[in-house]
Amino acid sequence: MDLKISTLAERPELVDAMWRMPNLWPEFMLHDPVSDIAYDWMVGEIPEHVQVAVDGDGVVVARSFSVPFALAAEGRGALPAKGWDQVLLWGMDDRREGRKPDTTSAIEISVSKAALGRGLSSRMLAAMRDNARERGFDEVVAPLRPNGKHLEPRTPMAEYVSRTRPEDGLPHDAWLRVHVRAGGVVDSVAPASMTVTDSVERWRSWTGLPFDTDGPVEVPGALAPVRCEASQGYAVYVEPNVWVRHRL
Repeated sequence: MDLKISTLAERPELVDAMWRMPNLWPEFMLHDPVSDIAYDWMVGEIPEHVQVAVDGDGVVVARSFSVPFALAAEGRGALPAKGWDQVLLWGMDDRREGRKPDTTSAIEISVSKAALGRGLSSRMLAAMRDNARERGFDEVVAPLRPNGKHLEPRTPMAEYVSRTRPEDGLPHDAWLRVHVRAGGVVDSVAPASMTVTDSVERWRSWTGLPFDTDGPVEVPGALAPVRCEASQGYAVYVEPNVWVRHRL
């Protein structure tokens, strides 16, 4: 596919088309309170870390977001258990406090529904790595959301990630395999990478499921069961991710 990848700083006129790009995110994933703040912040404050791909007809077919942060800052050092949420909060705090970042974290790589299966995710990952390198970073980290994990939400993430293919020793999961082929190394599990908490009424509207009994609920697209507290009127989803490190 003929593809042109630019940062939003280079092509600010693409912002509306980028938001309109059809994608496969489940509805509940759009209601993490950190993302409510962070996505607009990334577009407004660090557009050089937002990348957009357009095809030969000028249609937006993929997008990516990343955030620079100071991993070596006091009290940090290790990649956080609260992965995705935490690096976004660190990135926003570091920029506000004038703290110099030393690492870039991937936040999202999404491909339009119409362009799936054409290797665009690999090209967007390569472009993200190149963009970070050009801006002086020597490492990209990613709180990875394995794309096959939702098919077995009750399997512990550590067990799922440990699976490899017998023919080549590469990860069983396709998205994790893309990262490893690109030079990424699995670091650790982020057991509480994202948290979505809301009333059972909201969960019913997002999923079409009853959410009327206390206990775990398997929700399409979720990497782990959602904990329903129907008697208390709320439900909580805590998503595990996998930290992958890319040296540049």
